[in-house]
Amino acid sequence: MNRYIFPFLLCASAALSQPKTLGKIHIVHPSGEELIDQNTPIEILAEGFEWSEGPLWWKEENALLFSDVPKNTVYIWRANGEGALPYIKPSGYTGVLKYSSEPGSNGLTRDLNGNLVSCEHGDRRISYLPMNKAGGKRTLTDNINGKRFNSPNDVVVDSKGRVFFTDPPYGLPEREKDKNMETGVFGVYLWDKGKTTLIIKDLTRPNGLALSPDEKTLYIAQSDMQRAYYMKYPILTTGLVGKGSIHFDATPMGKSGLRGAPDGIKVDEKGNIWGTGPGGILVISPKGELLARIETGQATANCAWGDDGSTLYITADMYLCRVKTKVKGVPFR
Repeated sequence: MNRYIFPFLLCASAALSQPKTLGKIHIVHPSGEELIDQNTPIEILAEGFEWSEGPLWWKEENALLFSDVPKNTVYIWRANGEGALPYIKPSGYTGVLKYSSEPGSNGLTRDLNGNLVSCEHGDRRISYLPMNKAGGKRTLTDNINGKRFNSPNDVVVDSKGRVFFTDPPYGLPEREKDKNMETGVFGVYLWDKGKTTLIIKDLTRPNGLALSPDEKTLYIAQSDMQRAYYMKYPILTTGLVGKGSIHFDATPMGKSGLRGAPDGIKVDEKGNIWGTGPGGILVISPKGELLARIETGQATANCAWGDDGSTLYITADMYLCRVKTKVKGVPFR
């Protein structure tokens, strides 16, 4: 039996009994106790993936979608005992020959029309697709001034329908050394009304990104272990951004031996960042203070709010997990 399918079946049967858990929660600052209980279990929902990523809550179906980037597949998980099932394959690379070690989709979100918006590594584009998959995928954007993107990684849509996304080299066959890299930068981009604009070009590894609740600040996680920063940028009325600054420096945490780097991030209704990083999920205040840490023990890729908005779903290496919080996330984008 395929070693990636067997664990899903185990998890489905386990859902009928005592749930499996991992890790623990650390309260770093007293304010963290208002956001999450240190005794809350981190529940394993499914396992056996190569690199789980891009979780997205699908409210209408009471389900979670997420990517397995190496397996070129988007999975769907429902709390019905079935475990995680393939939903879209191929998810990010439609070629025939082997492309890279990470060819599939990565970050997922929805646009104002309810379409699934995907960051596709292998096809090097941002695509959109009705949630029922009718009509197939279409390209939102795949180049800047005729030059193809590297491998779009994560994406967020604001209340005006503007699309912000990052473009590091992780999906290219030879990453930063790949001879087919065309843009020459690891950029952050804005798509607005059919036009794509490079808005940040001086980051070494832009990865996850999120908007503050008032949409006046763009947060970006940089997955460079030598500069493991969570950055913040003021958003101008045009959608362009002003000068960035370091919101929180996780470099010392990574160098201390904690697994993982800044990756996917989400924001709660109080403006706190819940960002994957060294050791799991870091909960960081709007002032840049570390409040709590959800230790998964795994290199943790991304997270998303789901259920009533207070459940945090987590993709951590081979696992799909969830943890209950005391706060709700901003609208599920």
